[in-house]
Amino acid sequence: KIRRRNTASWLREQVLQLGPTFIKLGQLSSTRSDLFPKEFVDELAKLQDRVPAFSPEKAKAFIEKEMGCSVDVAFKEFEDRPIAAASLGQVHRAVLHNGERVAVKVQRPGLRKLFDIDLRNLKLVAEYFQRSEKFGGPSRDWIGIYDECSKILYEEIDYINEGKNADRFRRDFRNIKWVRVPLIMWDYTTEKVLTLEYAPGIKINNLAVLDSRGYSRSLIASRSIESYLIQILKTGFFHADPHPGNLAIDKDGSLIYYDFGMMGEIKSFTRDRLLSLFYAVYEKDANKVIKALIDLEALQPTGDLSPVRRSVQYFLDNLLSQSP
Repeated sequence: KIRRRNTASWLREQVLQLGPTFIKLGQLSSTRSDLFPKEFVDELAKLQDRVPAFSPEKAKAFIEKEMGCSVDVAFKEFEDRPIAAASLGQVHRAVLHNGERVAVKVQRPGLRKLFDIDLRNLKLVAEYFQRSEKFGGPSRDWIGIYDECSKILYEEIDYINEGKNADRFRRDFRNIKWVRVPLIMWDYTTEKVLTLEYAPGIKINNLAVLDSRGYSRSLIASRSIESYLIQILKTGFFHADPHPGNLAIDKDGSLIYYDFGMMGEIKSFTRDRLLSLFYAVYEKDANKVIKALIDLEALQPTGDLSPVRRSVQYFLDNLLSQSP
């Protein structure tokens, strides 16, 4: 355990030095407690909201370049110290001239060039893995995994796309009072600067604070699972990056979703088969479960439903297991 803990700590430090691309991959790995030892998951989880920030001067200069005006013209107040720093950007509190409090998400400068370099190198690794029997070779589509990761990463640095995703997600949950999605301020948003309603909350895995304020873990777990069942089985549009830095609990107990850069879609015929699987499990009908799994396998040539699995993994492992 001590050796694993030390190795995990070393790995986190190396990932931080390698920069945004690898930090993002580390964040994704931190949600996969089904694949990695607990010590590695715990250490990589620190990458979710403990990433070094860049200077406020750089942030302001970047905003001014993107918006075509000074920060003072765009905002009545702007806090130099970021309230959160992530792999691809950081968030500053601000106040609009009408008095409305907002959060301003600023992309790390030079991100696209960095992605171009890192992903070119990672493609070489994927090609090596594809040829290697030790790493699965022909039985695992490493090139396909690389292509998917590459596509997602480039989508994540398009904040216009993220804003549209947030609007769509909010529409999907418009009739559910206990799910909250911050409003996008489109007049103050560009491809690399995203301004949204300031919606603070308690981090979903901050159990000590949730318990001290009387929130029900069972209710949070139930709502979390229900919200994902709605996404996966009903709307087919799901949040594909559900680490604890992107989920919080509002004062009234509502579930707040943040960061809509990484989303997934499930086609209707796949949803139908997933629904059959859920009903079969609910009815405890082993034959129906096997049939549903065979149907799903037929839809996934690589036998991998990891985008969906990853999205519900956090709730299953970290909430349900800790609920009374």
